Amino acid sequence: MSVWDGLTGQDDAVAALRSAAEGPEDTGGMTHSWLITGPPGSGRSNVAAAFAAALVGSGPDDDHTLRLITAGTHPDVSVLTTQRVIITIEEIRKLVTSSYYSPSVGRYRVVIVEDADRMTERTSNLLLKALEEPPERTVWILCAPSEADLLPTIRSRVRSVRLRVPGIDSVADLIVARTGVDRELATDAARQAQSHIGMAQRLATSADARDRRRRTLTTVLRVRSVGDAVLAAAELLAVADEDAKAITQQRDAEERDAALRSLGVEPGGTVPPALRSQLRAMEEDQKRRATRSLRDGLDRILVDVSSLYRDLLLLGLGVPTEPVNESMRAELDRALDAVPPASALEVLDAVSLARNRIAANVAALLALEALLVTVARATR
Repeated sequence: MSVWDGLTGQDDAVAALRSAAEGPEDTGGMTHSWLITGPPGSGRSNVAAAFAAALVGSGPDDDHTLRLITAGTHPDVSVLTTQRVIITIEEIRKLVTSSYYSPSVGRYRVVIVEDADRMTERTSNLLLKALEEPPERTVWILCAPSEADLLPTIRSRVRSVRLRVPGIDSVADLIVARTGVDRELATDAARQAQSHIGMAQRLATSADARDRRRRTLTTVLRVRSVGDAVLAAAELLAVADEDAKAITQQRDAEERDAALRSLGVEPGGTVPPALRSQLRAMEEDQKRRATRSLRDGLDRILVDVSSLYRDLLLLGLGVPTEPVNESMRAELDRALDAVPPASALEVLDAVSLARNRIAANVAALLALEALLVTVARATR
């Protein structure tokens, strides 16, 4: 099995990366720093892992190397997947230090930074110094939604590879191959996720996730007054909190159990005072991860609301296209009389404003209330 087989809808990007990894080093196709860009869910981290496997493995069919990288256990590949809202300067400093180690088993030492757009300017400048004077056998792979999310000085020192949004059928094929779910369910999940691979897989495999999404959209469709908007905002925040907990709680419990085992503490046993600081540090990291997970959950809700009003806009204009929320076609048809195209556009602008406000640390409840007041006023 090739390391590239798990990727979908990215033929041009795979061709460029494969040529660099497998071609002669003196042809100019290979460089020491790369930037993989693409919209959320396009598979940036998967492409980066496959490229790293091709660089450090014994060949394109070295699936074992890819599994080690995915598990975070390959000695020559370091992956920074931040669990915080931002990447800290300490995290980048550790990566820069490790980048100067010689590769132990492969041709290169590879350093992957996922969500590189989460770096502050100060942190980016520290990374910039490493990119300006890289070790001979080290390759940096940065991942971000777009080139504009990074400093111009960093963009000038990397080779960019752009990913495209994969087609619904391609995403559905991948989900069926990975999980074995029904093809119709996989296609519906891919459509609702708007080809976001990770979210599509979650919707296809979790009835709770599908229920929370439908609950979000039906809650918004019921808003008719300012009072409705206030109640609905609290409801959406609760949905986001439930979604975040569904993602983090099990992982937190597993991390705590693993930490206790590594410290030699029996299940249900008392943690010695000398070891409590280590557990507190882990719990602080988990709290930061929960904050980011809630922020991501809120953004997913706003993306779903945006898809709802996009559907109403296109249906209201008579555009011959299949709605993202085809499974809610009856509800969409009933809402058409209450939400004319001009009102749908107004709500779409309000969704964009709400996303910007939450990204700027405006209280989530206030941002949601302001959005839903707009929904109430735009609904006749």
